[in-house]
Amino acid sequence: MPRRSIHRLFRRRVWKAALLSLALLALACACSRSGGQVAPTEQAGAMTIRLSSPAFAEGAPIPTRYTCDGENISPPLKWSNVPPGTKSIALIADDPDAPAGTWVHWVMYNIPPATTELPEALPTTEVILNQVRQGVTDFKRSGYGGPCPPGGSSHRYFFRLYALDTELQLQPGATQQDLVGAIQGHILAQGQLMGTYQRK
Repeated sequence: MPRRSIHRLFRRRVWKAALLSLALLALACACSRSGGQVAPTEQAGAMTIRLSSPAFAEGAPIPTRYTCDGENISPPLKWSNVPPGTKSIALIADDPDAPAGTWVHWVMYNIPPATTELPEALPTTEVILNQVRQGVTDFKRSGYGGPCPPGGSSHRYFFRLYALDTELQLQPGATQQDLVGAIQGHILAQGQLMGTYQRK
């Protein structure tokens, strides 16, 4: 092979290797910036669930009652527009504004598909309501952990609900990363509610 062709081939391979390295580095940074894995986005063609709370409106402050400054109990949630074919529902609540990266506040899965609401003050055990499972949060315990940001800054808290075409085989006490991995490719519909909280 002519020397010029060899040089072109070598440069092409070096360029491809550099691009691959940059892509892997970007992926590693995205995954390591926080304790929680980035929540999955809706699949193409997925419907939208209408998720709300009687306790606070979209974008409004979360009442102190549901934070570490109050009773630290889970807020009530309601939803509608769950599509036919849903086999289970999953819930993730997190704070993307936490200083160390996204902080996971709630992980719940295998909610029966006919369910349309969760009452406030759910137990923080790994299994509730007979079959619903709760995972481990970044507080290193199961069940809901309320907003508890550093003083002086307002944080956003996202509650995301997923209608799935399967019942998950995850054991109680799974992490948010376990749940995100398990629901990929199974999302029929998704809903989101965001509230804020600022400590004095």
